[in-house]
Amino acid sequence: MVNLVAAQKPLLHCLMKMAGIQPHTIEIEPGTVMSIWVPSETIKKPKKSETATAATTVKPTKPVVVLVHGFAAEGIVTWQFQVGSLTKKYSVYVPDLLFFGGSITDSPDRSPAFQAECLVKGLRKLGVEKCTVVGFSYGGMVAFKMAELYPDLVEAIVVSGSILAMTDSISHATLSSLGFSSSAELLLPTTVKGCRALLKVAAHKKLWFPDKLHKDFIEVMFNNRQQRGELLEGLVVSNKDTTIPDFSQRIHLLWGENDQIFKLELAQKMKEQLGENATVEGIKKAARVRSYDTASNINLLYSEEYVLAAMKQLNERHNLCDAHEDHSHAGFVLKLPKQLTKASKAVRGYR
Repeated sequence: MVNLVAAQKPLLHCLMKMAGIQPHTIEIEPGTVMSIWVPSETIKKPKKSETATAATTVKPTKPVVVLVHGFAAEGIVTWQFQVGSLTKKYSVYVPDLLFFGGSITDSPDRSPAFQAECLVKGLRKLGVEKCTVVGFSYGGMVAFKMAELYPDLVEAIVVSGSILAMTDSISHATLSSLGFSSSAELLLPTTVKGCRALLKVAAHKKLWFPDKLHKDFIEVMFNNRQQRGELLEGLVVSNKDTTIPDFSQRIHLLWGENDQIFKLELAQKMKEQLGENATVEGIKKAARVRSYDTASNINLLYSEEYVLAAMKQLNERHNLCDAHEDHSHAGFVLKLPKQLTKASKAVRGYR
């Protein structure tokens, strides 16, 4: 029987290419390869007269945005609804983190710092000199590490549904409140029941999908289970080993007010720890604020008055949702083009 999730991948790849990005594989170091969707205009194909067969890349000519996915899906699956609207003004890079998509490594290091190191090496090999990083969930932790370790590269970050570090106390408290024995039980479901439980935690509004779709999603999106389980283990650090980095970049935190995994109070506390360079904004009637809510804020990080514009844009998002009965992420995606237009007007209004 046809796997419905796998069957839509060729169509998704075609749509991404039409939107202006193409898949590119790059060797980070011997034994480590990353798959990154890069701007089509940066791909330089060899001429017929040249002996080389592999395509090369050139430096991007527009401001760079790097979209880093979470734990439940690879890059373009997570960010498919943002790419088309961002590529008009930005050079968009969508990586697959190690053990997602086509990215692999033979290194035993499973830390977010290693993910950040490999991604930065890949971006630099692609000619990226400065960028804004958008991270969702697990990708947010990688984004924080990129900003901490490579301030010369990362100018600003947008983080949604993520924290600076998964301390043992936060991990224990979160899993206990949700009724799970481990992060793997929550984030690496093996059954339809487990997949439904994950969706219930992640969504504000109850969503229903047929068992067939859950089974297909598990089969396609949760490969490399052993390595991903090790990634989850590599996230947890001791409370006593945790320090708050002194970030020089602007940081914008977007949070679902009904986030069951990381409460809004945690985001507010994190904002206080990060200092005046950080802003936090809660989204009403939302749980895990996914990529539909984050990428439309990229413009704001390039505006000198980005904080005020962000507040206006988020209010517009709330008003737009209030005019409809459907407050789910899927419902918001259908309204995204209109929302992006309003966000753009908000930025121009504050300049």
